[in-house]
Amino acid sequence: MGQIARLAGVGRATLYRRFPDVASVALALLDEHERRLQHELIRGVPPLGPGADPADRLAAFYVAMTSLLDQHLHLALGAETGNARFGTGAYGFWRAHVRSLLVAATVPDPDALVDPLLAPLGPEVYAHQRAQGISGQRITDGLVWLARRLLPPNAAGSPEGRPSPTGQASTPAGR
Repeated sequence: MGQIARLAGVGRATLYRRFPDVASVALALLDEHERRLQHELIRGVPPLGPGADPADRLAAFYVAMTSLLDQHLHLALGAETGNARFGTGAYGFWRAHVRSLLVAATVPDPDALVDPLLAPLGPEVYAHQRAQGISGQRITDGLVWLARRLLPPNAAGSPEGRPSPTGQASTPAGR
C-alpha cells in the first residue's frame, strides 16, 4: 500500500481512507476493464453484443472473459476470489448476462446452470489451469466448445462450420 500511495502521489492515510486493503485497490483497478466489457455486452457488435444467437454470444463472452483474465489475472486474484467474487457488481452482471442467454436459448432451469457456467472463469480456477500448463487459448477453445454444445444452434443452421468469436470455423471435436 505504501508503494501504491507513493505512485499515486498521496499519503498512506489518504489511500487507506479510500481503500482499506489491497483487495479494494485491485477491485478498483479491475473495475475499469470490466465496465468496458459490460458496455460491449450491452451495446457492442455481435456476437459479443446483441444480435447473435445465444450460443455465439456465450462463446464470445468466454473469449472476452479469458482475454480479460489473461491480461489482468493478478488484479482478479487480488479482488475476486472466494466468496468475495460473488459479492462484486461485475459477478452480478456476468451472472445476469449468462442467465439471459440461457433463457433466450430456452435451457431448462437456467438458474441451476448459470453459476457452473461462470465457475471456469473464477480467477483461482483459471490460474490453476494456467499453472498446470494449459494455455489461455486451450482454455478459451474448451469454453467455446462447451458453449456451442450446451446451447442449441439458431434456426439458420448447425454449429459446425460456424465462425468462432475469434473468426475461425469451429469443428466438432474428434472429427
